Amino acid sequence: MSTFLNETMVALGTQRSVIRELFEYGKQQAAKIGAENVFDFSIGNPSVPSPAIVNETALEFIANTDPVLLHGYTSAQGDVNVRLTLAESVNKRFHTSYCADNFYMTTGAAGALCCCLNGLCNPGDEVIIFAPYFPEYVVFTQGAHAKPVIVPADTQAFQIDFAAFEKALSPATKAVIVNSPNNPSGAVYSESTIQKLAEILDAKSKEYQHPIFVIADEPYREIVFSGTTVPFLPHYYKNTLVCYSWSKSLSLPGERMGYVLVPDAVDDFSLTYAAIAGAGRSLGYVNAPSLFQRVCAACADVTSDLSIYETNKNLLLDGLRSMGYHVVEPGGTFYMFPRTLEEDDVAFAERAKAKNLLIVPGCGFGCPGHVRISYCVPTERIKKALPFFEELAKEYR
Repeated sequence: MSTFLNETMVALGTQRSVIRELFEYGKQQAAKIGAENVFDFSIGNPSVPSPAIVNETALEFIANTDPVLLHGYTSAQGDVNVRLTLAESVNKRFHTSYCADNFYMTTGAAGALCCCLNGLCNPGDEVIIFAPYFPEYVVFTQGAHAKPVIVPADTQAFQIDFAAFEKALSPATKAVIVNSPNNPSGAVYSESTIQKLAEILDAKSKEYQHPIFVIADEPYREIVFSGTTVPFLPHYYKNTLVCYSWSKSLSLPGERMGYVLVPDAVDDFSLTYAAIAGAGRSLGYVNAPSLFQRVCAACADVTSDLSIYETNKNLLLDGLRSMGYHVVEPGGTFYMFPRTLEEDDVAFAERAKAKNLLIVPGCGFGCPGHVRISYCVPTERIKKALPFFEELAKEYR
């Protein structure tokens, strides 16, 4: 390897994630044997279209806004009217009193996470990540020159293993990433889980004499199933930064639109907000996409037809359980995380792959012995795939 390049970056650029590798393999297989014969459950790409109002709103802006303004730079933190509209939407929904200056517009939730991590962390700081977790959390944390500390999964319910969590805390802990609804398990942290998390962090912040931040990654906030409620974390813990994206709620993953919400209650609000803005500057983000800042703000109170995901969840859950798979029922998202029928989840996923069932080994999410099934696909694809899941199960009987 060339010694004059950043070897970490070369490795990241030459090795796709397991999810992306499977996704690319699925496209190749589809070209060979037909897309209808490949059951690709690898990637979280929404299968339901954006609501019509999204395109209508975009066209209206294009038709009726000065193009120099529409396609020009916005303020680095985002257009002020966009941020004001978002504040009004969030206030109405969560009974808060935020203003435009509590919001920092970003290139999706990934951009929001990177701004938070780079704004908060100094070299040597630690960031706690609960397994199972989105694999890029580790990449983003290391990119901020901090150390990821993984808390093993509670595989019975996919809540938080608090005994393991308390062992993971240290004076070097700067932040805890909370992803609820969770990718890959679909779990939603209960109110009692959030309350206990807040109590522990309050106590440890006092003990260590510095704030420990919660970074709430919430791109799946709207995708929850009947009977499930997602607690709004700033109501429970003051040092919470909320990272949001419209990628899933409005089916806009490619438009890369999100925000960081910095509540007034966080310690040193002005400096914390400035650190997040400074991280965006340092990372070269300049400003979030101008047109879709406006579109997403105008559509902030609508969603795609998310009910399809609950239909898919019920169909897949009932089918897998009837075949003998152990599955913790998801409370939200469009992911399911069943136990594998052998200890080696990579080997299990390979056996599935031989049947053109593309599912992601759980070890990549810090939770071996499971696989992630992304069911944001047409319902018919799940119906056609179920017999192949049954064939796979029979091989282990």
